[in-house]
Amino acid sequence: MAQIFVLNSAYGLMTAAAAIDAGAVPETSHRILLSVNAALVPETGSGPGELASLRGLLARFDRVVSLNELIAPIPPTMWSPPADELPLLERLLRTAWGLGEEPVELYLQSPQVSPSRALAAVFVAAPLTVIGDGLMTYSPIRDRLGRGITGRMRAVAYADVVPGVEPVLFTETGAVRVPIAAGRVRAILEEVDRTVQDAAIDRLAASDVPTALVLGQYLAELDLVTVDEEQHMQFQMIDRAGDLGAERVVFKPHPSAPPALVGALAAHARARGLAWAMYDGPAPAEVLAARVNTVGVVAGFSSALTSARAVLGLPIASAGTDLLLQRLDPFENSNRIPVTIVDALTRPDSPYRTPAALQALVDAVGYCMQPVIMAHLRPRAERVLQSLDEQERHRYFARRRLAELALPGGRRRFIPRTTTLSGDVTRLEELRLTMLGAQRRLGRAMKALQGR
Repeated sequence: MAQIFVLNSAYGLMTAAAAIDAGAVPETSHRILLSVNAALVPETGSGPGELASLRGLLARFDRVVSLNELIAPIPPTMWSPPADELPLLERLLRTAWGLGEEPVELYLQSPQVSPSRALAAVFVAAPLTVIGDGLMTYSPIRDRLGRGITGRMRAVAYADVVPGVEPVLFTETGAVRVPIAAGRVRAILEEVDRTVQDAAIDRLAASDVPTALVLGQYLAELDLVTVDEEQHMQFQMIDRAGDLGAERVVFKPHPSAPPALVGALAAHARARGLAWAMYDGPAPAEVLAARVNTVGVVAGFSSALTSARAVLGLPIASAGTDLLLQRLDPFENSNRIPVTIVDALTRPDSPYRTPAALQALVDAVGYCMQPVIMAHLRPRAERVLQSLDEQERHRYFARRRLAELALPGGRRRFIPRTTTLSGDVTRLEELRLTMLGAQRRLGRAMKALQGR
């Protein structure tokens, strides 16, 4: 069986390489990497197959194809071939890649969007496996997909960076969980590290001063916080770096971060008695953390935090997660699970330090994000919410959302469900939510008519 990997990030390629090395991906006669540059402005980004630091990982594939070049001028994220062209496209791709009539299996990093969704439609009989992309993999899928995709979903392969906690992604389809051990991921990281030739990292690594790596995400650009709030959050990150015993901060900014923000952070670090350096090169944060004398990693909710903790054994800290948990809107915002996990792992005296407790929290939040898709998790969500006190409950769950779902902590009276889950229950849940949405829309329309 031929394997086609549709990957759009360095993290995805490293996870795929670790899965191949771990034997989680069967041996095959054809293994193709479709490298996707998913940047909104392609000239500002690169697909994982074009990154010099990852070149060594490409030996695991028989062929590397730039999807951007293949379908230009159509951006991969906007590629949606019409249904009547799909059989022709499949024949053309099979011919171009020498696949003949060989069965195909697809390994998709982002199955809910193009180009992965388009390739799943082209190879309509191919079994599907998800290749994890950090903490986003622990979230439920954000759109309900048809049986043409969910019926072919076989497995979710993911870096086990939150040991003992399984992603909820595609649990509703029965897809097998395939955790890739941290040791395997570390071996890939060390392989990448050996190939990285970066004078800026070499200069930072030449000093043995205890260093904290601080990662910028520029959340204001996503409208999650204001610019001032983000600056305050990053000041807190500098403070956390000092608490970890660092004497120097190495800051890796988001590419879109304005220079004024970076300058204010440098001044704050120096005011705290910390040496300051910045790295804005292309190497992954994990490589930077592994090479310098790192005593800890600090960020908002970056997946690099859990990688640093599980793969490199480094202390981690975060800032602003409590604010973000309240600001994420709508509730099903796909950043919610990553923020929840990082908050639960880094807050003082967290009650979720055991895998079982964190799994229960992730399951409950996942259900509240996508109650129709995750209907099978409702009984667990009810138990979790009943066990939490009010303060703890409303740290992670909005009262309005709980009320809409008739769950403990909502404004409406909660009635436990004892019905065995079935297709009928799922349809009733969908109907109830549809009616609630219609009621809200009607209320807004009435207010508009009354001039309120």
